[in-house]
Amino acid sequence: MREFWAKHADCEQQLTAWYRETEKSEFKNLNELKMAYPSAGILADGRIVFNIKGNKYRLIVKFNFDFQICWIRFVGTHEEYDKINANEI
Repeated sequence: MREFWAKHADCEQQLTAWYRETEKSEFKNLNELKMAYPSAGILADGRIVFNIKGNKYRLIVKFNFDFQICWIRFVGTHEEYDKINANEI
């Protein structure tokens, strides 16, 4: 994420806040995650897409709730997001 916000400094604060909140969270399932992030989109295979900076950027992560692990699969502009298959990345 640091490499990304080095190019897009306007999203550093939002990505940092998301990271800190998620690092401290202990979501047990998608329902709990959606309660904390109601605008998050649920994708295939445990992937979740977050809108960052008023939907200017997109962040796709994959959660494993059993082991409390979150993998960042993609961070990019909305335009870059439109060019990928979010369910397979």
